[in-house]
Amino acid sequence: MLMRTDPFREMDRIVQQLSGASGTWSKPSVMPMDAYREGNEYVIAFDLPGVRTEAIDIDVERNMLTVKAERRPAAKTDTVKMELSERPLGVFSRQVVLADTLDTEHIEADYDAGVLTLRIPIAERAKPRKISIGGEASRKQISG
Repeated sequence: MLMRTDPFREMDRIVQQLSGASGTWSKPSVMPMDAYREGNEYVIAFDLPGVRTEAIDIDVERNMLTVKAERRPAAKTDTVKMELSERPLGVFSRQVVLADTLDTEHIEADYDAGVLTLRIPIAERAKPRKISIGGEASRKQISG
């Protein structure tokens, strides 16, 4: 149901994690995700710990799903002295090409415990269906 658009994106994500680089709007970091089919829905879950709901942007254009989020540093005052900062900050983004068999008009989004979950129904035209076979009588009606 999904197609990866850039085979080197995963390598970029690993390099960014190792180097501690933060994402920017021009070069966002990649967010980890899981994707699976559950019944008549396709589910995509993105890890976005510490991101506020209003800092998440979800767009669908044709069959391209784009999720962007920004995690900003905690408010600092003159009395705060940072001792250790390992949590990645900045902009995170992920683009996923969705198959034509998904109903992008009815995507549902939920954000709980730092996980953004998108549920995309499988389009009716993509669901399996039985085709009945007509007998001799139906052929005679068609031809005659």
